[in-house]
Amino acid sequence: MQTTSLRIQSDPRQPGPPNASGRRLPWAAITAWILVLLVAVPFAGKLNDVKRDTAVDYLPAGADSTQVARLQEKLPGGDTTDLVLVYHRDGGLTAADRRAADGRVAEVAGRHELVGGRAPRAVPSKDGTTVMYPMALTGLKDEKVRAEAVKDVRAELSTHPAGLSVQVAGPGALAADSQEVFASTDGTLMFATAGMVAVLLILTYRSPFLWLVPLVVVGVAAMAAMAIVYGLVQGFDLVVTSMSSSIMTVLIFGAGTDYALLIVSRYREELRRHRAPYDAMRQALRGCGPAVLASSGTVAAGLLCLLAADLNSSRGLGPVGAVGVVCALAAMMTLLPAVLVLLGRRVFWPLVPAYGSEPRARRSVFAAMGGAAGRRPGLVLLGGTALLGALALGALNMPGDLKQQDTFTDKPESVTAAQTLTRAYPGAGTQPISVLTRSSHAAKVLDRARGTDGVERAVRGRSGGGWAEIDVFAEDAPQSAGELATIHSLRSGLERIDGADALVGGPSAQQLDLKDTNAHDRKIVIPFVLVAVLLILAALLRSLVAPLVLVAAVIAVWGAAMGLGGLVFEPVFDFAGVDPGLPLLSFVFLVALGVDYGIFLMHRMREESLRGAPVAEAALTALRTTGGVIAAAGLVLAATFAVLASLPMVMLVELGFVVAVGVLLDTFLVRTYLVTSASLLLKRRVWWPGPLSRPAAADADARPEPVTLAPAGKS
Repeated sequence: MQTTSLRIQSDPRQPGPPNASGRRLPWAAITAWILVLLVAVPFAGKLNDVKRDTAVDYLPAGADSTQVARLQEKLPGGDTTDLVLVYHRDGGLTAADRRAADGRVAEVAGRHELVGGRAPRAVPSKDGTTVMYPMALTGLKDEKVRAEAVKDVRAELSTHPAGLSVQVAGPGALAADSQEVFASTDGTLMFATAGMVAVLLILTYRSPFLWLVPLVVVGVAAMAAMAIVYGLVQGFDLVVTSMSSSIMTVLIFGAGTDYALLIVSRYREELRRHRAPYDAMRQALRGCGPAVLASSGTVAAGLLCLLAADLNSSRGLGPVGAVGVVCALAAMMTLLPAVLVLLGRRVFWPLVPAYGSEPRARRSVFAAMGGAAGRRPGLVLLGGTALLGALALGALNMPGDLKQQDTFTDKPESVTAAQTLTRAYPGAGTQPISVLTRSSHAAKVLDRARGTDGVERAVRGRSGGGWAEIDVFAEDAPQSAGELATIHSLRSGLERIDGADALVGGPSAQQLDLKDTNAHDRKIVIPFVLVAVLLILAALLRSLVAPLVLVAAVIAVWGAAMGLGGLVFEPVFDFAGVDPGLPLLSFVFLVALGVDYGIFLMHRMREESLRGAPVAEAALTALRTTGGVIAAAGLVLAATFAVLASLPMVMLVELGFVVAVGVLLDTFLVRTYLVTSASLLLKRRVWWPGPLSRPAAADADARPEPVTLAPAGKS
């Protein structure tokens, strides 16, 4: 690398060698990052070992179902693994089928420790096609051991008569399948995201070398982030789920590449004005550094607002995502400039920006867009706002809440088995509602549960540590409206028993608590995000009006993106529901990330205004000079989130779609037309109450004629 730098500087077309700082600082930065990598890589590889994907890690912290799950872990045998063994034949079970099923299930029960120590009883369906055997494994220490036990049960059931279908359903089987799905996503996500970013960078830079520099730097940032998150897990017991880890990867690649695009674009400009690459980079960072810092600050601040959420998975995502963004920022502000300076100008080959040259003049599409907005800003703003509002109406077409069995795009065995049970046992409860109560009040709670409307039966389970477990079976199917009504009735009835401290949990109660907590978290987190973003924007832009315009714009984008989701999730993607966490997470990402492009645009506009340009001219100049890099950054960020659609989890597909579509709307409609039009209409008032809002600072704003721009250059 050093040889390349010296050769480039000795080119007679490039004046003079760089000063001493131009050599020392880049090498110091690279050396520091090499040391960081040497420390980080061993710990980054351990992050997968500390991910936690149990129900408690996703559930709300204070909900009844969370407390039930924690108490069950303390009962004799620990947390149970509830399974349902399903035997099915389309034409109806034969007597030989029943004998084979009974014998095989008895053998399986003898190999495992079961709650109560009894073999599961057969529950035949009324149509004679299916028989199920509910069983609960106990004595299993952690999720990995429980997943292995489910695999063992499936292997033990693999021998059966021809034509007889044998599957394993139940919450324990669903959890094991979820763990396997998440384990397969890590490598897929990393390589798919890197490949997508590489293709877009090659198309953007049109250089055989330049694209590799940001990609390598963002990979270094990813390694550092994973190591830091692992350290937070060890030091502060931070909850890291597979979902939060996946989103962190996307954030690092998306946000990091965006920062690289802005820095490289400004660096290319400055290379035409400065002899030495070091001086050009220093000026580039001085010019775009505040925008990049504010951009990363809004994303990190928005994510940290998730710490106010009650949902464990959302609260854990906040610091995990913030660490990823900060590492991306650090790498792009230090390592990327160092590498680019040492490689010199020829890293841009074949489009090398020579000192003293002018960019090739050609008509800029963003100058044309700005001209359209400049001619009729009011009409453009009204039309764009109406379009976003019309798209937002699509949210009325959203399907209902996503059920637990519908969380996969490719249905594993536990889901297909659950569907078999739904068909064979219509309207019947096939999984228990778990009730935990003080042992001294267990008999009274059991009687009250049996007398609750919607309860088919209730049986006494394990006891220990002063607590007793009661399994309640509803008359209605799992997660149906009838079963949810039964859960509400149980909670309202059992809480009246003084001293019982009864808690109602189980898979269906968990889904109910997830929905209620997500609704509560939206009321808390969304205002925090808006306030944090507004404060950062006000500090950067020295204005209150401009930040309000940007935040209003991203809120409109979020509504439109959710509306588009409502139009495609069920009719096109065939999703049976929407994850309750989608509105909150998509809002946080779209507001925090969408404001980035507003920062890039408005910060450049403010620079032009400080040089004495009227607001109208400054707005159109900012659009012309930053439009290309904003478009490239938007495409990269949308593409990285779109990669989530390749994963087999409905929640991640929905989140990836909404954020990707929102970023594209923000990039090509809102920033280009609506923010520019609003700035033209507000004139100097857009900078109120800062000094740029005063007439002396923008005395040319009163000119009635539209501003026209000469063709813009782009190398």
